[in-house]
Amino acid sequence: MDDEEYGTPPPAPIRSIDVELGGQEIVAIDLDNLDHDPTDYIELLLEGNVKVSMWTRLSCEYWKKGLLNAAQKCLEGAVLLFRSNHTESSLPPIYQLLANIQLARARKAPKIKLDNPRQDDMTQEKVKETYHQYAAQQLNSGDGIAQASSSDAYTLGALLTRGIYHLAHTELDDAFRAFEAVLSQKPTNVVALLGRARIAYARKQYSHALRLFQQVLQLSPDTQPDPRIGIGLCFWATDQKAKAKACWERSLEVNPSSWAASLLLGLQSINSSKNPDEDDDDRTENLIKGTKYCERAFNSNNRNAAAANALFEFFLRKGDKKRALKLAERTIQFAETLTLFSAGHIHAGHLAQMDGSTSDAMRHFGAALKGNPKNTLAAIGLAQIQVKNDEIPAAIHNLDSLMQPPNPQRSLEAMVMLASLRAYPRPGVSSADAAIERQKARDLFEHVLKALDFPGSVSVNGNTPHARSNSEAYAHRKAVANFGDDVELLVEVARLWQDENRPRMRRVLEEAVRIVEARANAGGTGDPRLQNNFAVLRHLDGELTEARTMYETALTEATAVGGAVGETMATTILYNLARVYEDEGEVGIAKDAYDKLLSRHPEYADAKVRQAQLLISASQYDEAHELLKSAMTSQKSNLNIRAALAHFLASRQQLKLARDIVTQTLSSFDSHDVYSLCAVAWVSFHQARENRDPSQAGKDERRKLFLRAAELYERALQYDQKCAVAAQGLAIITAEDALSPLRNTGSGNPEEAMRRVQGAREALDVFTKVRESINDSSVYVNMGHCYFLRDEYDKAIESYETAAKRTATGPGPDVTVLHCLCRAWYAKANKDQSFLAIGKALTFAQRALHLAPQEKANVYNVAMIEQKAAEMLFAMAPAKRMLVDLKIAVQQGKHANELFKSLAADNSPNIPYSRDIADQRKKYGDSLMRRGDEHLAEQEQYEAAQEARLAEARQKRQDEKARAGAAEKVREEELQQQARALAEERRKAREEVQQWTALMGDSDEEKEKKPRKGAKKQQRSEVNSGDEAPTPSGEGRKKRKGKLRKDKETAGGEGDGSAGEEEALFSGEEVEDRPKKRAQKKRVVRDDDEEAATFAPRKKQFKSKETISDSDEEMS
Repeated sequence: MDDEEYGTPPPAPIRSIDVELGGQEIVAIDLDNLDHDPTDYIELLLEGNVKVSMWTRLSCEYWKKGLLNAAQKCLEGAVLLFRSNHTESSLPPIYQLLANIQLARARKAPKIKLDNPRQDDMTQEKVKETYHQYAAQQLNSGDGIAQASSSDAYTLGALLTRGIYHLAHTELDDAFRAFEAVLSQKPTNVVALLGRARIAYARKQYSHALRLFQQVLQLSPDTQPDPRIGIGLCFWATDQKAKAKACWERSLEVNPSSWAASLLLGLQSINSSKNPDEDDDDRTENLIKGTKYCERAFNSNNRNAAAANALFEFFLRKGDKKRALKLAERTIQFAETLTLFSAGHIHAGHLAQMDGSTSDAMRHFGAALKGNPKNTLAAIGLAQIQVKNDEIPAAIHNLDSLMQPPNPQRSLEAMVMLASLRAYPRPGVSSADAAIERQKARDLFEHVLKALDFPGSVSVNGNTPHARSNSEAYAHRKAVANFGDDVELLVEVARLWQDENRPRMRRVLEEAVRIVEARANAGGTGDPRLQNNFAVLRHLDGELTEARTMYETALTEATAVGGAVGETMATTILYNLARVYEDEGEVGIAKDAYDKLLSRHPEYADAKVRQAQLLISASQYDEAHELLKSAMTSQKSNLNIRAALAHFLASRQQLKLARDIVTQTLSSFDSHDVYSLCAVAWVSFHQARENRDPSQAGKDERRKLFLRAAELYERALQYDQKCAVAAQGLAIITAEDALSPLRNTGSGNPEEAMRRVQGAREALDVFTKVRESINDSSVYVNMGHCYFLRDEYDKAIESYETAAKRTATGPGPDVTVLHCLCRAWYAKANKDQSFLAIGKALTFAQRALHLAPQEKANVYNVAMIEQKAAEMLFAMAPAKRMLVDLKIAVQQGKHANELFKSLAADNSPNIPYSRDIADQRKKYGDSLMRRGDEHLAEQEQYEAAQEARLAEARQKRQDEKARAGAAEKVREEELQQQARALAEERRKAREEVQQWTALMGDSDEEKEKKPRKGAKKQQRSEVNSGDEAPTPSGEGRKKRKGKLRKDKETAGGEGDGSAGEEEALFSGEEVEDRPKKRAQKKRVVRDDDEEAATFAPRKKQFKSKETISDSDEEMS
């Protein structure tokens, strides 16, 4: 709430001033028709030597009319008069009024002055601080005169003026003390109450401020400034907006010229026009109404910064940039709050940015940030200018500072901009720093997507989103309105996730495609590029049918675009469509698509490579070779074509030509090409491993090639730290210990074996990481080799089986993987001496033989395993083998002899084994089989003996079981006899009880007259108990019953529960028949009972009738 003329005195009841001249003549000054020049009035007052009150009254009248210069001139004349008369003690009221005039001028003065204003020039005016200094001088002069004349310097007028001065200076504590001093003298002073209310409002004590404003309204409903304005502000601050609006409307009704009420109503209407929950018509109406209110307020007070700021957007939308710039500069110069000051600079900066004046825009945005470093609009505007000036690091720092504590600003617009800048590659940034920047960008984008409730986004704590408050709901609606259909935002997020998380990338692109399709269904245009990108993801994920449909749709849309752009998109999409045809097995359609592409673009290298691949699949190697050579001839620098040709030559075992191509690639085109480095390393490693020259020169050459391969793999990893192929190559070299100077194949050196085990351990760590990047069976095969070297055969078998599942060549697993499984099971069988394991090894060897029957090595493996199985069982003790397995082993041994015989007789020129060794194996098998019948007989004899012993043991157990059953039967019969005897005893006991009951039934009357011995005992017990309370009858009966049961058990009687209950009915007679001596009880004597206990015999004590009033019938 702006300052008002608190120093304005109330209207005078008399509208004229009578000045007496010389005691004879009286001149009246008409206050309603004052001349603008007060010179004549001043001379008249000087001549009449009037009192101070007339001077102040005339000055106040000029002030009411807005003639501050005339009012000040009158007061200055009074100062001259009283000083000339040496009556300065009368001047304090004059100085106080002069101070109020300076404060009134300060309210209309600019806060600051722009150095180079473009529209609103205020260079000729004085700033507020100047007038405040003048006011301070006047106040100090008045206080000095009051103190010098020993008069009271703290009159109500002086205190009020000082309080208004401190309030204008935002010195709330000093102003509070001044107003409090006034209210202590006059509690109903309206000006002091208004000042107190403003201070409470500034301190956010809205309830207290509301009470003070309401008190002012009660005391003076017509006071100015209107307290209804303050009441409405308090209601607004406490979220009672309807009441606030009603207060301001009432204020405008009472005071139609009130600019404050018009401004507040205008701002309220403009805010309502921005509410997305209202209809468009209502929002438009509110915007028009609010603009009119603000324009009315500005016309009433054109030096109000809030009104100028509110009208800026209106004139900017109208295209009146000059008027808008003038309003922005007016806001800057007259702003009383930091918020308005920053808003004015932001508006001026936006206008300068629109005009292309980057220096002015940067100056204004910088000034806004200097006043408020956490201003989001200023930070974004400055960052935009910095990006335009190619100062991206400065823009990142600017936006990042906005989001750092204290008071971090979580603006989605700033987050999106900062994330885009961080994701943008910049020169001079290392790869590690770039990765960190991309991660920060992903985090920022994730925060934005969470604010949009993006599918798949998770809250900070991982829980489902909670119910939103009103402010959170509004922020969510605003975020959706700004970014809900921003496809470019989603594409940028997907690009960041491309190399890190493909499922996340797919979800983001899927949402972007949904938005584009919704636009297309609403009559808009589609985006073929987006459709193509999402189809590629589905293609890579194996969703071929869906990808094909999307490719076809995107191709149709791209064709409709036309022009060079449409042709470029259609070419790429058609190539992708041909790839999906190829993956679906529709080779003919794929070939037609490639032919169509090459007819339109004959030098399309990728299409030529794919055509060559189709020819290779059809075993047309020469045609494929020619096609690849022609492609490389037309585009010699195309690294993909060179890599494809090198791969083709390597697969055809033309390693020298392949090596020449990749070597030329590294020397002439790109020395950092990772693929070429890995290819040269692989060729070198392959040549070294296949070098069988046993001479020293051959060993040196082999070591040189191994070392060259390791160096090339290491270089590849330097250029691409995530190259899994290079890492796997180094791991293979490490596992085989190819670089060790001790390496000598077949030497059996123990130190070499230890080094190979250590190398296998190190290689396993690498293979474990490579496995996460390469989904290929070779990784698992290599891991199996390492486990095999470490004698961990179970893990080796597991790795080989995983590799077998991932191979897709032929009808079954790769033969090489089957060989590995066979070797692992064979080694495990030898280690564990397990016939079951060697059977597994034989199974895999037979499968390999079935897949490659022409390979003699497979026949040799089968024969060797069958012979080893027989040898293993023959060496076992009879207790560790079975006759069935032994018969199978004998048959396999005989079959192995036949196989070795055929292998030894094979006269083929190239065989993967030694004929001599095969012949020796045949002879060894003959000698082994000659003992077969002996082992069979021995095993049959052993198992027969075992079966006899088992039969004898089973018979023995059956006999023992029969004897135990007979003994159990005898025992059961004895128990039954005892039970019958017990039942008979119980029957007799019940008959005796019934007889006793019949005999005692006739003497009930005699028993009533005869005192019961049990009752006497109870009385005797009560007497002995002394000061204890009487025991209830129910408890006494329970105690008696328990005693009878105990007596009965002591006597050795037996009976069931019913008999016991019947006996309890006649406990009195049983006690008479079997009297027992009562045990003495200990008596507890209290201090106050000592005298009674001394003189009264214990057996002679009786309780009075008042204590025991039960009759004999109740006791029975």
